[in-house]
Amino acid sequence: MKNKKPRLQVVQEAATGLNQKFKNTSTGEIMSRGQVADRIGEFPDYHVMKRDGKRIIRSNPDDKEDNNLS
Repeated sequence: MKNKKPRLQVVQEAATGLNQKFKNTSTGEIMSRGQVADRIGEFPDYHVMKRDGKRIIRSNPDDKEDNNLS
């Protein structure tokens, strides 16, 4: 069984490591963290959590350790 391609790819991080911009791998669209958070329903393998007042995009948990956002 093939691994399916992640729908989101990180394309820009802050110096702190916070993911700032994402690429929708299906459409090629580049979106900010806020835009992805606002449209999270379009990405069923991801969810939004809040940390320090910021909305953080996270992939839904599973049993694999090697499939974090890259």
